[in-house]
Amino acid sequence: MEELLKRLTETWGPSGREARVRALLQEVLAGRVDEMRVDALGNLICVKRPKGAARGRRVMFAAHMDEIGVIVTDIDERGFLRIGMVGGVSPQIAVGQRVLFENGLVGSVSHEPAPGVDFSRGESNELQFHKLWVDVGARSREEAEKLVGYGAMAVFHRPLEANEHVFIGKALDDRAGCAVLAQALLEMDEVGNEVYAVFTVQEEVGLRGARTSAYGVDPQIGFAIDVTGTGDTPKARPMAVKLGGGAAVKAMDMSLVTPPEIRDLMVERAERRGIPYQIEVLAMGGTDAGAIHLTRAGVPSGCISIPTRYLHTPAEMVSKDDMRACVDLVKALAEEPIAL
Repeated sequence: MEELLKRLTETWGPSGREARVRALLQEVLAGRVDEMRVDALGNLICVKRPKGAARGRRVMFAAHMDEIGVIVTDIDERGFLRIGMVGGVSPQIAVGQRVLFENGLVGSVSHEPAPGVDFSRGESNELQFHKLWVDVGARSREEAEKLVGYGAMAVFHRPLEANEHVFIGKALDDRAGCAVLAQALLEMDEVGNEVYAVFTVQEEVGLRGARTSAYGVDPQIGFAIDVTGTGDTPKARPMAVKLGGGAAVKAMDMSLVTPPEIRDLMVERAERRGIPYQIEVLAMGGTDAGAIHLTRAGVPSGCISIPTRYLHTPAEMVSKDDMRACVDLVKALAEEPIAL
């Protein structure tokens, strides 16, 4: 999975601009699914159907293709780019980073000085997003407009790194989920349910692709595949999820309360196949499952979460073993008929 994850994380694709990520997934999955289509919003919908007579349920798995980023809101007379957020970007994280625009241009993020505050010494309480700018080396407003222009988006510019047990990089939220879902599709020859693997758009700005794709698919059961936080770093918010503890089976977040029968199904499949797992309660945030479960008359939904440290930074970290466990759990849910 390492090569696939590297290609995914290093592919440019902020919310609403996921075409390159979608094209990569189409290339990887060509000939490995029964049907592949793109809907009006840009979601990639891949279908695997049971070959035998026995069919389980129509099951939707969703992993989002977009990543957080910034957008140019103004350009001053000296060519510095003022920016806004695309998704949840912290000014404390953004300042000092390099960002990459769609045309390949790289810029540096900096911040207006604050009286009495030395940002170089970590005194960052005064950092505010509206005081950030991106410097692309332009010498005037006119030059910057030609290089970038208003409304241009950029993402953090970092490669994926692999240590012995972990991957470190930007956009693991949620390219790690895309890699898990794609890898599961590549490994599955037979499925016991009508499986819709949907790679969604615009999750970071409001679960938008999941909402429209779920309406079109009309699943009977839904699962998001996304990242979640951990409670295993120094002085972390208490949370019974750790890196290396296995796939996280979501009990609740701010967008979803997992129905007991869906949680029990995930746990039963994990235990029967010997897949390491842990139970997740996320005190903030949500996933595509939050939109899927509210579709039409309602869809019982859950979430397979990948424990991740340092969320929404260019140095997100996931465990190789946890990703493998998540692939195996997707397969366990897709390969055997679901009778719920």
